[in-house]
Parts: sequence; C-alpha cells; structure tokens
Amino acid sequence: MKIKVGIIGATGYAGVELVRLLISHPSVQLQALSSVSYEGKKISDIYPNLKDICDMSLQNEEIIDKCDVVFTSLPHGLSEKFAKKCIEKGVKMIDLGADFRLDSAEEYTKWYNKVYEERELHKESLYCIPELHREQYCGQRIIGNPGCYPTSIALGLAPSVKNGLVADNTLVIDSKSGVTGAGRGLADNTHYPNCNEAFSPYKVASHRHTPEIEQTLSKLAGKKVNVTFVPHLLPVNRGIVSTMYFTATRKTSAEELYEIYKQFYKNEKFVRVLGLGEVANLRNVKYSNYCDISLHYDEHTNRVIVVSTIDNMVKGAAGQAIQNMNIIFGIGEDCGLDFVPPAF
Repeated sequence: MKIKVGIIGATGYAGVELVRLLISHPSVQLQALSSVSYEGKKISDIYPNLKDICDMSLQNEEIIDKCDVVFTSLPHGLSEKFAKKCIEKGVKMIDLGADFRLDSAEEYTKWYNKVYEERELHKESLYCIPELHREQYCGQRIIGNPGCYPTSIALGLAPSVKNGLVADNTLVIDSKSGVTGAGRGLADNTHYPNCNEAFSPYKVASHRHTPEIEQTLSKLAGKKVNVTFVPHLLPVNRGIVSTMYFTATRKTSAEELYEIYKQFYKNEKFVRVLGLGEVANLRNVKYSNYCDISLHYDEHTNRVIVVSTIDNMVKGAAGQAIQNMNIIFGIGEDCGLDFVPPAF
C-alpha cells in the first residue's frame, strides 16, 4: 500500500520541487495538488518540465480527506488552519513554512508579525532536522520542516557546539543563497537586472531565520547561544554556502576537528565530511539531499572556520521534508532521495 500524498501550495518553488522528487518515490502515490492561484490548470502548464510526467490538475478545494500525509508549502501564517484540519482527520502534516519552527510564540510574533492562533497544535509538532532530531520523534502528527539557512548552519556547527568548542559570543555566520530561496514571488532584489552580475548581503543582522538558528544551537549547547548572522544573495538559481567562524574554547587542530566531525556523522548518509584541505562547494551538492562540510583551523587566532553547503531546494526544503516523511512512516530515510549530484 503506497502512502497517499497531497501538496498544498504546489506551484511555489518548494512545492514543485516536492512534486519533482515525489514522482520517483517508490512508496508514494501523488494524490492531490492544491493551488489558489492556478486552480483548474495542470501543474505541467505552469512547469513544462513536467509535461507527460505529471499532468495533474491543480485544485482549490479540500484535499486532506484524500491523503495520508499533506505537505504545506505556504507563506507564514497560513499553515495552522490546515494543521488543525489534518489533526481532526487523522492525517499527518509536514509544514515547509515557518509556522511550526519556533517554540516561542513571542519570538514568532517578534520576527514574523503574526500570532499563534492554535497554540495547542504546537504541542503536536516536532521541529526536525533528521540528523539532529529524529530520536525525538514519538508519533507527533505535525512536523516543522527547518529553514534552508538553519539546516546548513546547524549541520555545520552541531559537532562543535555539542563538544563545547564554541566560545561564547564569538560565532559569526556568513551565508550565501541562490535566488530560489526568496520564493516565486516577485521582489526587487531578485529581479534579473539587480541580481545578475551582482553580489551583496541583505537583511543584515535582521533575518527571520536568526531565532531558529539560535534555538537549535542553544538546545545543542544546553545554554543560550547568540549569533551574528548575515545572509547574501548569490546570482545562481540554487544552493547555499554557509561559512561559520568562531573562537575555540581551547587549542585544537584541523585533524582533531576532522575526527570529531567524522565520529559525529559516521552513520549519516546525507552528511559528507570532506577531507582536510578540501573546501565545500555548492556545485557538488546541487539537486541532491547531501550536505558537504569542510573544516579549517587558523592556529594564529585560535579560530575555527566551518564551511557547509546544501541545495536549498532539496536538503534545505523538499528533500528534507521527504526525509521527515520517511521517518514518520517508518521507511528508509533515503527512500526516494538517492540522487547523485551532477558533476557540473
């Protein structure tokens, strides 16, 4: 019996990436696709790459009844009402938006200018980067799928944070993302003449992913972790490179860091710790669910530099959501995600 899957918000970038990946998932039956903007059209009318592969019609109606699990790929503030319906109907939900990422309702209001309308629902949810949180899964019916920046950052820093290597208030995170991270909506900074042949930071020290990053790292550290987070916009379609700098709490070495990271991720298929002297490159993870991490140590300043790279649309969104679905239904985490990154 295949898992019946629905996608609400199927025509956004993350939504259509879910379609692309789920078509080939051996344990899934793509049951229904929903879109307010394109009701009645075929998904292949909007994305011609899907022609004769997936020509499903887009609905603007209740699809939850038809599904075992529903993915919501919506702007913040819109997922709670669907989560409530899923709970009522015994359907699992995986939210690719921001509504189930933050534990604190106050932080959510501060950063997203919205309120949790259904606070009880959040007791039914789990924020889950599988490599870090899968053991906390105990039947929760709602999964908060992490953001793309926080995924690259948490995976890059988790071994150092868990081993007490990060000196307080020294963590600086410099991340660069392809323009798909901004979503399908039009914006001035992603307009072609403005982003092509250009490179600049944006939302400096004010990006909404900051509290999510700090929440994850603080739980790993067992104490409050503050970060300086500066995202940048790359003139490429997809990919994230996060370069993280911190002062070590003691003298270390690149060799010791490598051993710590190799041990931490020894059983993780989708995290690749690169050899000493190698540098993580987004080209080597594109269209895949892999996270590549490279480790560097500046002995002169006793600072550690960690480079972490993912595909923001796969490991940073749709691929990780499918990995979470696989956990929920007790199938292999790599099922439907065994893609080899292209060489160029």
